[in-house]
Amino acid sequence: MEPEPPVFLVDVDNTLLDNDRFQNDLKSHIEQVSGAACRDRYWAIQENLFHTLGYRDYLGAFQTYRLERPEDPATIWLASYVIDYPYDKLLYPGALEVVACMRALGRVVALTDGDAVFQPRKLERSGLAVALDRQVMICVHKEVELAEIERRYPAQRYIVVDDKIRLLTAFREAWGGRVTTVFPRQGQFGLDAAVIAANPPADFTVEKISDLLDEGVLEKIVG
Repeated sequence: MEPEPPVFLVDVDNTLLDNDRFQNDLKSHIEQVSGAACRDRYWAIQENLFHTLGYRDYLGAFQTYRLERPEDPATIWLASYVIDYPYDKLLYPGALEVVACMRALGRVVALTDGDAVFQPRKLERSGLAVALDRQVMICVHKEVELAEIERRYPAQRYIVVDDKIRLLTAFREAWGGRVTTVFPRQGQFGLDAAVIAANPPADFTVEKISDLLDEGVLEKIVG
């Protein structure tokens, strides 16, 4: 009998989408509209929420920022930049093709962190929601959602693709031989030498997500 197809659990930010580019664009927009001091204050609020919540709450940060600056009429329009941003331009080259190739080999699920408004909007506007047939799970901390992942997407074997090596380590420690980890070295976390050195290597490491399109690579990962 042929083995059961695997479930691919694929991260979004800095794995399929260039989230670092989005952050830089957002900072530039706030600076252009309201100045460097406002940019820095918004980002400080956003970083504080990130450490409190465990995910990037861009819209929540704008709420706090607006309340701090009732005298600035521009603040009520800043959040629309996040809502209307053309997220399709953030797709890494080959990202949609990689998803399509994975879907030919197994079930593919976007396993991402974020809030309940901004993250789905990003998936919709980038084209990933359609490419993934809306197979999406949005978490706060992926490593503590393993039981829920297994409940929703039961499988004998998982393939986890994520730019955060510490999360790949957590999946490996929890699932052992049931998981194959793939580490695309993209973005601020994928290039963090200290974090990489502090964790064991992934089963497969690629320099960019499109490397998974090279002949035989995905088939080797699936085994």
